[in-house]
Amino acid sequence: MDNQNQHLHEVAITAIVVKGGGSTGSPEPKYLITRRSLNKKRFPGMWTVPGGKMETSDYLQLPKDTEHYWYNVLERTLRREVKEEVGIDIENIEYVTSLATVHTDGSPSLVISCMADYAGGDIRLKVDESDQYAWASLEEAKNYQLIDGIYDELVMVENKRNGKRSAWQRFR
Repeated sequence: MDNQNQHLHEVAITAIVVKGGGSTGSPEPKYLITRRSLNKKRFPGMWTVPGGKMETSDYLQLPKDTEHYWYNVLERTLRREVKEEVGIDIENIEYVTSLATVHTDGSPSLVISCMADYAGGDIRLKVDESDQYAWASLEEAKNYQLIDGIYDELVMVENKRNGKRSAWQRFR
């Protein structure tokens, strides 16, 4: 890792999009998972959840909400990324957990994992990002080759929806 600027991280945000379940009596919740395109540099062909990198353009062209700050920048980025990658709208974004890594190319990365409710739209994959998708229950998700840690995040979301809070941990 380049020690020039230890404060400089790539920041990404992901959405565990939930459809169904809840108090409406609808069937068990399903989670949107996508398979990363085979041409992706990181984790090609593995299953994950939609999201992407935050860019300064996500806020620089907008008026500041206060004298010094833009608010809701992560939420705005997440809505944009989910719309671009899978074509749907989301709502009720909530924080789940965070993770950090240093990629093999030496880039440090911070990922903020959120949950969100499906709000509408039809899935339209951005083919250079993802080539398949599924709405999977927690049990069905075990049958997909998920990037390590994603299944545990799905369990966290299911727990949170059932009123149980938990920090990230191995759940299987």
